[in-house]
Amino acid sequence: MTPQFADPAAPSRPLHVVSAEGLAAFLDAQPPAVKAWLTATGFDGALGELRLIPAADGQVTAAVAGYGNAKARARTRFALAKVEAGLPAGNWHLAGDLTADQQAEAALAFLLQSYRFDRYRPGKPAAESVRLKLPDGLDAARLTAMAEGEFLTRDLINTPALDLGPDDLQAAFFALADRFGATATAIVGDDLMAQNFPMIHAVGRASPRAPRLLEMRWGTTGPALTLVGKGVCFDTGGLNIKTGNSMLLMKKDMGGAATVLGLAHMIMRLGLPLRLRVLVPAVENAISGNAQRPRDILTSRKGLTVEVNDTDAEGRLVLADALAFACEEPCDALISMATLTGAARIAVGPDLAPYYTDDEVMAQALESGARTGFDPVWRMPFWTPYDPIIEPGIADLDNAPGWGFGGSITAALFLRRFVEGPRYMHFDIYGHTPADQPARPKGGVGQGARALLGAFPTILGL
Repeated sequence: MTPQFADPAAPSRPLHVVSAEGLAAFLDAQPPAVKAWLTATGFDGALGELRLIPAADGQVTAAVAGYGNAKARARTRFALAKVEAGLPAGNWHLAGDLTADQQAEAALAFLLQSYRFDRYRPGKPAAESVRLKLPDGLDAARLTAMAEGEFLTRDLINTPALDLGPDDLQAAFFALADRFGATATAIVGDDLMAQNFPMIHAVGRASPRAPRLLEMRWGTTGPALTLVGKGVCFDTGGLNIKTGNSMLLMKKDMGGAATVLGLAHMIMRLGLPLRLRVLVPAVENAISGNAQRPRDILTSRKGLTVEVNDTDAEGRLVLADALAFACEEPCDALISMATLTGAARIAVGPDLAPYYTDDEVMAQALESGARTGFDPVWRMPFWTPYDPIIEPGIADLDNAPGWGFGGSITAALFLRRFVEGPRYMHFDIYGHTPADQPARPKGGVGQGARALLGAFPTILGL
């Protein structure tokens, strides 16, 4: 599926966007028949309210969308996407007194609202689409790249583990590299041990679908950016097995990998002047006779020893080896993304992307990018006084301290132990929308990628 704006040269119908505050003035400016129709149908400018305006022959010539008041708009992201389902198919353009930011949000909302995941519904006829004509002054290429990257992320997260194991994730990884002329390699199975990725191997060795480390490189000039994404294609919890309900969403445990691939798509699609490196440890955390056990002690790629006190805290293990590998060559910024902890969801819920960094410039740039990319984030602390919590005594590190507090923070501190050199930022995302929302249907969703895209000019000096 390719998100598209309407052809700028094609005819389009107006979608009048009317706030509750501006309703009276709007009605007074309308022809008497239109004013009478809107008044008779009780249109009051409530957020998401829609009225189609018919001509004398019954054909729809325009539409009026309620934009609510400031409080209502603050409570609903991508509010104008609410009306897309009620519009007749065809081309539309925005009319009304919207700011540039409101126009950009509406344009992105219409692109994101067009997403459909129909891989498992073959034969269902494609519905005619509603397409928005891009308002003047907005960057069509950037908005389209954002939506394309998001669609890739959603498709990957939404695909069941039966059809998206480590080998399938590798195929998607290589396909993205091929599309943009990047190079991609994979270290698979026992070669992980031979090439010193012991924790990736330990997590994934129990599955018949071999673990692997995927690497992509693109670009030859400019600052160096490395993205690392957790690619646990399904997480049973290992021998510390999850309950059935806790396993239901575990096809999304590769959401970090899906999100960095979506972000990589945006970067390459826009041709940003940088050198991109993407690392994805792709595994399935399964159960068999050779699965890792609680209280096993692993020696990581970096040489730090790790006591495995919970085999369900596997994401930080595979990321640790990948982060250590990332730091073996210089880069200007290193970013990891993972569906890492339930503690992050308890802290901020499903809609916000928590992130960690000690770099104030990165943090400020990301907050700005979050606003321009309509991609909310929330800063969490690398709280160094909690460092002793992840030190079990018998080994250098504990992958799952039984402390009961600050689980997202202690996981982030664990990862930070494997980073030396580059400026670093870590995201503990959810990657899932629990119920249908405007421009975000229930299911997989990207978090943090658009915010990062907006932050890169400052972070990397582009």
